Amino acid sequence: MTEAQIYQSIANELNLKSKQISTVADFLDDGATVPFLARYRQEATGGLDEEDIRSVRDKLDFHRTLEDRKKTILKTIEEQDELTDELEEKIKNCEDLNTLEDLYLPYKPKRRTKGDMAKEKGLEPLAELIWVQETEQGNPRDHAAKFVDEEQEVPTAEDAMEGALDIVAEWINESAEVREKLRSIFQEHAVIKTEKNPAVEKRTNFEDYYEFSLKAKYLKPYQILAINRGERENILFVDVELWEERTLENIDDIVITNDRSIFTPHLQDAVEDAYKRLLFPSLERELRNDLTERADQHAIETFATNLSNLLMQPPLDHKVVMGIDPAYRSGCKVAVVDETGKYLEGTTTYPTPPQNKVAEAEKVFDKLIDKYNVNLIAIGNGTASRETEQIVAEFIQKRKERHPDEELNYLIVNEAGASVYSASKTAAEEFPDLEAAQRGNISIARRVQDPLAELVKIDPKSIGVGLYQHDVNQNQLAQSLDDVVESCVNKVGVNLNTASAPLLTHISGLSRRVAKNIVKRREDEGIFSSRDEIKDIRGVGEFRFQQAAGFMRIPESKNPLDNTAIHPESYEATEKLCNLFKIDLDSLNSQENIVAEKLKNINKKEVAEQIDVGVPTLELIIENLQKPGRDPRASLPKPVLRNDIMKMEDLSEGQVVEGTVRNVVDFGAFVDIGVKQDGLLHISNMADRKVEDPHEIVSVGDILKLKIVSLDLERGRIGLALKQ
Repeated sequence: MTEAQIYQSIANELNLKSKQISTVADFLDDGATVPFLARYRQEATGGLDEEDIRSVRDKLDFHRTLEDRKKTILKTIEEQDELTDELEEKIKNCEDLNTLEDLYLPYKPKRRTKGDMAKEKGLEPLAELIWVQETEQGNPRDHAAKFVDEEQEVPTAEDAMEGALDIVAEWINESAEVREKLRSIFQEHAVIKTEKNPAVEKRTNFEDYYEFSLKAKYLKPYQILAINRGERENILFVDVELWEERTLENIDDIVITNDRSIFTPHLQDAVEDAYKRLLFPSLERELRNDLTERADQHAIETFATNLSNLLMQPPLDHKVVMGIDPAYRSGCKVAVVDETGKYLEGTTTYPTPPQNKVAEAEKVFDKLIDKYNVNLIAIGNGTASRETEQIVAEFIQKRKERHPDEELNYLIVNEAGASVYSASKTAAEEFPDLEAAQRGNISIARRVQDPLAELVKIDPKSIGVGLYQHDVNQNQLAQSLDDVVESCVNKVGVNLNTASAPLLTHISGLSRRVAKNIVKRREDEGIFSSRDEIKDIRGVGEFRFQQAAGFMRIPESKNPLDNTAIHPESYEATEKLCNLFKIDLDSLNSQENIVAEKLKNINKKEVAEQIDVGVPTLELIIENLQKPGRDPRASLPKPVLRNDIMKMEDLSEGQVVEGTVRNVVDFGAFVDIGVKQDGLLHISNMADRKVEDPHEIVSVGDILKLKIVSLDLERGRIGLALKQ
């Protein structure tokens, strides 16, 4: 396919125009980023959003990979002098990798097979005689006897027939038509059956699969991933089952073209041999790989959705936070950070078992709260979290008696990845004088103030909102999660005068080296006062500036547009618009309502022409003039702050509670309701109708009113239902 044909094919797949595909392809090939195209090139792309552009990018990658593979295959077959016009046409028109590999199979270099050995013995003419099925008279044995040759190690007619059928079996295996038919049978009728390895005696997490059987097409992604892991850990034996007799009949229908041929019974034997020895093992592997790929894709999408929702949690501004990384024997690490996230002081306390030094810990808490005016305590949700929560809740109640007007609450924070961060190069660069153990609690405290700014420092796989994330295709996972982080960071934008190098690295167009150069320039020469100053940074040329500038915010700039998502290339148009409607740019922050009123009900098409921009750019300008410096996370509900604790024993069925969604998986959502154990909001309890995907109803970080529908104190299980 030519590039133009690829563009048209993708346009058909995605229901877009070929021109949109070619435009996106040109931009991406030139190095433009997805966030830049989605926000600042809507006129050119025809209004495509990030999801659309990423779909185009992925389809382009697939089609270009497919075309490269076609070229390699055509070259290989041509070098063998086997390329016919018909085969070349089939290969060039092929649109999926499986069919392409089927067409290539007969010409693919492979290890010496039984068929190859039979050919070396001169048995290919006999195989041809059987294959063409034109002989309707005589005895097959007489034909086979002509190929008896002691020197070639073919001592009998039976040996000759056996060797010829080995060749025929391989031809059947290499038939693209046979493989395509069999592939559709596998997809429609294959059954995945699992059973427990008898050698496993202890209880495992795979008990649901000890005697399990289901058609492959009905398997849920989480079932596929669980079966794969159980097999990998040698806990489960997995088989693929198919109705053999019916399947062989389907292959016979393709291979046997003349029932009157004297070789028909032998051909049926070859079909059975090809199926059992070659086709079934090959297509079984392919089916398992396809299932795994489907499950991987779903798991990656689930992880990406959860990660996006977690990263976009609203920041808790203006809080001095005490972060506590709970533990037992090694003690609870404590750190205080100011409203900007600057580390102030840290120590270790031992209020949990086995030391149980609660009184000493309370004295430390009192001292730090009084010294720094702490108004929020963030507790990591890992080991010893609930014991620490109990201690902190009781401590807050005691302080309230002495300081009734004090604002002091606590919050349970997802600490996943804090230990990874604490041992990372990034953490060592941030806190060279602290031990690794004292850095995780700083991360926990900062996650409350700005989840996005802190979590981008951690490998997304370690953030803990996934489903079997260590089992799925790691390259695809990394690409998807990088896309999510890039999307979230650029959606929010970054304050150029406070952002860390890891945060800046995710800004459109910036590399790790340039991000470090920006931070170093800030440290050496002070804060930035204009977006134009970015051009002076080593490594920032015109193109990089174009890609990055609109996503950077400078609240201290004299030009108020530098603190908006309006791109510098649109400043002139923005000033024209303000002049048209008598809007004072210098006092934007104090006249939001006035700006909104002045720009209400305007004829956007006419105004866009007057200021020489497209309508999408005009809409972006208007949105940012009305809400300059707006953080899109600000409108979301803030996390639930607590100052007291509930125990499992305090709960009862029918009770209504408030909780925060911690993770969303295929079968429901895990919700923190303020007791030791997260509750499960099962998918069946999410609505009065059947819910196919929990993400339709809830997201990570959502704050919900829930009803307790079941309690199992012994097993620590809480069943929840969404209160309508």
